[in-house]
Amino acid sequence: MFENKFPFTDDDIAYLAERGISPDEAQRQYNLLSEGVSYPQIEASASLKRGVMRIPDTEKGYYLSLWEDYRSSTSASVVRFVPASGAASRMFQMLFPVLELAYDNSNAESLFTNEQKRFFEDVDEFAFFMDLNESCLRNEWTSVARLISSGKYATVIQNLLLSKGLDYANLPKGLIPFHNYPNGVVRSAAMEHLAESAMIGKDIRGKVSVHFTLPENSKEKFIDHLERHKGELEDTYGVIYNLSYSTQLSSSDTIAIDSSGNVARDNNGTILLRPGGHGALLRNLSALSEMYDIAFIKNIDNVLPDYLKGCSVATQKLLGGILLAVQQRVNHYLKRIADSKVPHSLMEEMLVFLKETFCIELQISELGGEKDTIERIYNKLNRPIRVCGMVQNQGEPGGGSFIVKEADGSTSLQIIERSQIKKDDDSQKIFSSGAYFNPVLLVCSLHDYKGNKFELSDYANPKMAFLSEKSYEGKTIKALEHPGLWNGAMDRWNTIFVEVPPCTFSPVKTVLDLLRPEHTMVHTKTD
Repeated sequence: MFENKFPFTDDDIAYLAERGISPDEAQRQYNLLSEGVSYPQIEASASLKRGVMRIPDTEKGYYLSLWEDYRSSTSASVVRFVPASGAASRMFQMLFPVLELAYDNSNAESLFTNEQKRFFEDVDEFAFFMDLNESCLRNEWTSVARLISSGKYATVIQNLLLSKGLDYANLPKGLIPFHNYPNGVVRSAAMEHLAESAMIGKDIRGKVSVHFTLPENSKEKFIDHLERHKGELEDTYGVIYNLSYSTQLSSSDTIAIDSSGNVARDNNGTILLRPGGHGALLRNLSALSEMYDIAFIKNIDNVLPDYLKGCSVATQKLLGGILLAVQQRVNHYLKRIADSKVPHSLMEEMLVFLKETFCIELQISELGGEKDTIERIYNKLNRPIRVCGMVQNQGEPGGGSFIVKEADGSTSLQIIERSQIKKDDDSQKIFSSGAYFNPVLLVCSLHDYKGNKFELSDYANPKMAFLSEKSYEGKTIKALEHPGLWNGAMDRWNTIFVEVPPCTFSPVKTVLDLLRPEHTMVHTKTD
């Protein structure tokens, strides 16, 4: 372990203050980097036997009606929260080597990977093809097809990724065209989120609220894109969009350390600050709790064309109904406790509810008796609630559903990433046995039983951060990311895992994912 010290100069403190980072926060980050983060004590992977709900078809109507009744009521207060600051450059990573060709030549194809070959073979299947073709006609005075036939592969990619053309390498993923509709309409990933939000339901005033978190350098372009096109969708779905935006605050950036345990710095000697990961968006979500009771959370790239949205829309409504049903019961219990009306039978009922609903196991206190037990029940119940859709694990990289042993001896349900667990064989074995995968399909309750907003930072576990090795200027550094938004940032939330069908998960991680049938067959369908 490195020596735990205060490694910041007066100039460092002044620079950090400009970025909104206090000395105490910088010291906390340095300590985590030096001493290491906490690992959850995984007891078991969540399963249908314990920890994951499978809703029978006979019960789905009840939850769906709960959602529809709430959505159409005067009290409905719902927002979709879409983390959309991810760069599109990762989608096109496999195409960057094509740019390194010294010159265009017809023999270049022999050097391509299978993925690169497929891109050029099926380039006209992408929703962005017409834009790409126009860029090539404007800049090269010839079409994509002729450029490819003459071996000018690098020229095509330049027009796709660089500023001379479409500049996709510098755009957020949300602005990339995903789907091409029969009527000539092309929709980006962000526009598909607006469409799906409208299908989940407008409020009694006809409004649909959607919030995007954006990268600072593309904020204006993103907002302009949606403001220009939202009218088309409002006409199609008969809604009025209430769009809002935020960026990841510079105060959420994090420091790093070098191999000697010193604070990493750039070539000018200034502290190297890095984006704090999606866990930093907890502040953005918390700000929305001032205005909204319920938030749906879904990743920017997990969208489908309209003719396939039905499954995902119905599933999200179902999750919303489950949240409402559980929230009603939790609020009832909390009000009974607040009114000091808790007979022994009700206390036992609440203990069973905690165990069966949230996988929280408490025992009647032997030291403090029933009074102490009721206080513990109150503290466990009075928390934000999240209902998380889980798909059966098909080997996708990412987090899964697990039962974790807490410091107070109780248990809880958590979404855990492999990087969060210990390297010992037992922990790795439990993680590998996980039957469910997190597709990021969450519905969250942001207010308590009195109608007051939760201070979400109070329910995060700052020690559940992510540490990873990165490279900067050829040197290895240890970087820190805040606890993930649906990982440690929601560590002390009450969690429900619900099995959802695989049709709810169709992410676009690479550009070739857009060639999957669910994304390319849209031209054979009608709106």
